[in-house]
Amino acid sequence: MSESLNGKRVAFMVAPEGVEQVELTEPWKAVRDAGGRPELVSTQSGEIQAFNHLDKAETFPVDKVVEDVSADDYDALVLPGGVANPDFLRTKPKAVQFAREFFSQQKPVAAICHAPWTLIEADVVRGRRMTSWPSLQTDLRNAGAEWVDEQVVVDSGFVTSRKPDDLSAFCGKLVEEIAEGKHRAQAKSA
Repeated sequence: MSESLNGKRVAFMVAPEGVEQVELTEPWKAVRDAGGRPELVSTQSGEIQAFNHLDKAETFPVDKVVEDVSADDYDALVLPGGVANPDFLRTKPKAVQFAREFFSQQKPVAAICHAPWTLIEADVVRGRRMTSWPSLQTDLRNAGAEWVDEQVVVDSGFVTSRKPDDLSAFCGKLVEEIAEGKHRAQAKSA
């Protein structure tokens, strides 16, 4: 990655179970390799359980509990996918509020695969051009987003991708947007 994140703190918010491992580990590596400081934020302390599709994969230690942090503490937010991960997060008011804060503070947000479900609940997709796993397109359109079937979409600091096959493009764009910093238009939907 050519852009340097110079120690910028990046929250990776995931549920205790159900995150797609590669959608966590590849963006994490991209942030770290660019000089950023990724931190794993979850709804519980301890460890989270990642999955490779439906099979259990590795566990990862939680750095912070969402109840104890705010967007003020970070420069950006990454939301990995997996089906269960965002479905769980969207039922937790503090997780939804945490995601919404990044938009209102004009900070970069990156979401892949099913992760936009959490952002629908946060009511921040209205008027945004974005992509996701194809099965979310109706949900996103109903929430006011312009859904497109593209590898990666950037809309004023908001980066979205469809699936693990898009990770290379997703990681490149999320590092680029985090390096750029705040985006005034990011708050348009918050």
